[in-house]
Amino acid sequence: MSDATEALFAYGTLQYPDVQREHFGRLLGGSADALTGFRLRRIVNADPEVVRISGESHYPVLVPDDQGSQRVTGTLYWLTKQELEAADLYEAEDYERRRVALESGEEAWVYVAAPGLEME
Repeated sequence: MSDATEALFAYGTLQYPDVQREHFGRLLGGSADALTGFRLRRIVNADPEVVRISGESHYPVLVPDDQGSQRVTGTLYWLTKQELEAADLYEAEDYERRRVALESGEEAWVYVAAPGLEME
């Protein structure tokens, strides 16, 4: 898509084809990438609609890694501004969107744990 100008790094359910079709109306093309300085934790998602679409009741969430030595793999996607807004709605209040530098050198948006989020 020529108007896909927003870089998004996904490490969880946004990589799932069913989630992409439901929220973006298409499958996203992406490339493997990674992020350092964060680690994965898990949260429970009680939203039945999100669980229905993804098939998952527990989700990964990024939190800062104090040592900065952890590496999280995922996929770099290019979205339109409207698709990025749809991703914001999907991630909801459990996550906040933040700009990060990926191992590839690209800067991208990523969803990290919202302040005060309870994790397992």
